[in-house]
Parts: sequence; structure tokens; C-alpha cells
Amino acid sequence: GYESRMFTPPEVPPPADAPPVVVMHGSFDQHHLGVIARDALAMVHGIRPDVRFRFVGRETSNLQRFVKEVRTRCPGIEIECTGFVQYANIPRHLKDATVGIVPYESSRGAHCAFVAKAVEFLACGLVVVSTPLENLQRHFAAERAIRFSGFDGRSFGSHIIDWLAMPAAKRLEMGLKAARLVAQELDWPILARKAVDFTERIHQHPP
Repeated sequence: GYESRMFTPPEVPPPADAPPVVVMHGSFDQHHLGVIARDALAMVHGIRPDVRFRFVGRETSNLQRFVKEVRTRCPGIEIECTGFVQYANIPRHLKDATVGIVPYESSRGAHCAFVAKAVEFLACGLVVVSTPLENLQRHFAAERAIRFSGFDGRSFGSHIIDWLAMPAAKRLEMGLKAARLVAQELDWPILARKAVDFTERIHQHPP
């Protein structure tokens, strides 16, 4: 779930001539930023050197190491690290972005989790690229605003390039449609009511 009162689409779309921004936010643990993300960024930079990459969150040692490796591999690549951002301020770093990314490496924990950042990207009207995490794939199987790559940087980067090549108006249309859908299904109060209803049913009719 997510906080729909905080994560909302921008009232005014970013200017059409603004450089494209690929954004990620989170705790930047080891499985968040690995070879998939590194290869994807290098591929995108090679094809679209105008793209900026933004990492929103605390600069962990893993993030610092990742950025150093990517900059060494791709001289001139534009990478922005915001440092720690309070939860309430995260949306403002997303709303002027173009594509949200979830480049998680494969792990048992990643497949079991329902990654909230994908929901928050969609809620802000962003299109998304994610690795094929089982819970996300299951829930968003019919959602056109999120695309699932393989567990490799080439396919992940290809999906980013495809989103960037799409006309901004069409991308925005898909993102806004997804934002309305997640607001109807995944807002915390809605999920809380479903959880209460489920608990009461079990209590009234125990197996």
C-alpha cells in the first residue's frame, strides 16, 4: 500500500524540453543496486547521453560504490544523489521524473516482497521498469504502465529506452490512468478496511 494523499501526479507536467530523468528511491541495499542496474545505466547512457539518473535516499556505502563504478565506466553520465529525504518529501523528487525503476536482483526476499516504490512511482503518474519480481508481476499483470524486464541489464535498459522513445503525452496518459487505479486499490485506508473485513469474517466463521 501507499499514502495516496502524498503520492499524487504532478498538477503540471514537466516541460516537454526538460531532460529525461530516470529515478529510483529506497534504502539502496546490496540487492537493490547490482549488475542489472549497472549494465542498464551504461546501456541507456550509451544510447541517450541526455538522460539524468536520480537516486533518492540515504547514500549508503553500496550506493556510493555503485555510483563510482558507473561513473568510471561511463564518463560524463549525469547522476544525482539527493541524500536522506524525509518520507513526506519523497514525492517532489519523483513528480518531475520520466521513468521509475526497480532494478532488484533476484532473491527469495525480493520475490516475496510487494515493492512499495513501484506503487509510489505509478501513483505519481510515472511509467515503470522492474525486474520480474513475482508479487509485482502477479498484481500488475494487466497494467500497461509497468514493464517487466528479465534479470539482466540489457533487457532492463531496453525497456527504459522504449519508454523514453514514447511520446510524452502518451506516457503521461498511461501514467495517469495507472495512478487512478492504484488510488482505488492500494491506498492504505482501503487496504486497512479490507484487512478488518477479512479478520472479522474469520472471527465470525472460524475454519
